Amino acid sequence: YQRRVRGVVGTVSALDNGLALTPPMGWLNWERYRCNTDCKNDPYNCISADLFLSMAQHIKTDGYADVGYEYVNIDDCWMERSRGPDGKLVPNPDLFPDGVDGLAKKIHAMGLKIGIYEDYGTKTCGGFPGTKGHVEDDVNLFAQWGIDSLKLDGCYDNVTDFPVGYPLVTKALNATGRPILYSCSWPAYIRNKDTIPYGDIAANCNLWRNYGDIQDSWGSVASIINWFGDNHGDLASYAGPGHWNDPDMLLIGDYGLSEEQSKTQMALWAMMAAPLYMSNDLRNIKQWQKDILMNQEVINVNQDPLGKAGRRVLQDPKKHYEYWTRILADGSYAVVFYRKDSGGLPRTYKATFEQLKIEAKSATVRDLYLHRDLGVMTGSISAVVPPSGSCRMFKVTPIQ
Repeated sequence: YQRRVRGVVGTVSALDNGLALTPPMGWLNWERYRCNTDCKNDPYNCISADLFLSMAQHIKTDGYADVGYEYVNIDDCWMERSRGPDGKLVPNPDLFPDGVDGLAKKIHAMGLKIGIYEDYGTKTCGGFPGTKGHVEDDVNLFAQWGIDSLKLDGCYDNVTDFPVGYPLVTKALNATGRPILYSCSWPAYIRNKDTIPYGDIAANCNLWRNYGDIQDSWGSVASIINWFGDNHGDLASYAGPGHWNDPDMLLIGDYGLSEEQSKTQMALWAMMAAPLYMSNDLRNIKQWQKDILMNQEVINVNQDPLGKAGRRVLQDPKKHYEYWTRILADGSYAVVFYRKDSGGLPRTYKATFEQLKIEAKSATVRDLYLHRDLGVMTGSISAVVPPSGSCRMFKVTPIQ
């Protein structure tokens, strides 16, 4: 098994797990639950085995698994503050009384997968033991526990070590013989974005965080969209089956986004071919939020097997609106009209097929949130878009 990244065949050390042929989908606790280990005073929200089992149960029974969500991911703060006498990582027994391996067995019994967190540095971002100097032992331990995904952060280390460190973990993961999805934070810590070795990153990682942590606000989501819009022209070329850019977690179901803004995050994460990792409380979520998270037509764009990430193709000079286009495996296109200004009334926007980089004279157009065919359009698309981070999303199928 060899991975081709921008035409370059990966070396023997390249990741060869065969995973993430489409962007992974699941749930990750960090944005919503952070490092809350206080189960005595906040048992409902602390990051215990009960929390992960509860989320797994809702993924299985509420329909999320049916549309592709499968990973239940543990983030930082799951372990004791020091390694055991044998040098091994020790799960916090107050949080995980049956160990992480015990939790893994229960999640696997639901037909789901489990992910865990570590850091290549001497400590994790939360100050727990890092994996530096223990790579093989830690990765083998994760494999023994039945772990299906590893998120590797980059705190407490020098970025000059990353070109050796992250591939070292790749090699260790390969050696386990267990397919373990590998999420890297390699590029997120490099300040000079022009020096990021994306070819090497894509050869060694299934996904990688490019930018800062998402926070529960529309401003945070908008800044991430803006950054990817400004940089995605080149970044998109590194995305493809087995290796994806990661703009961070979905906030849908939390406190910071309106319904329209939630649709926009879901739409643009689909356009960017981003991992779809929810970070929310699936025990307490509104129906409209569930409808957005389980919109099969939008998910189909995200999971398109061609794996060619979309791009921002036009932004107006005042930066009040922009258009994104993604080509799909069946020869059709996904298109998003995204409105950024807060100017009161809904407005009509019109984009020509040429502006949208659509090679067709006429095409059928379907609205992926209204679930409605809009008929045949010739040469352009017009749509009414509300203000303040709203969007319209279409599938455009050329007529031969």
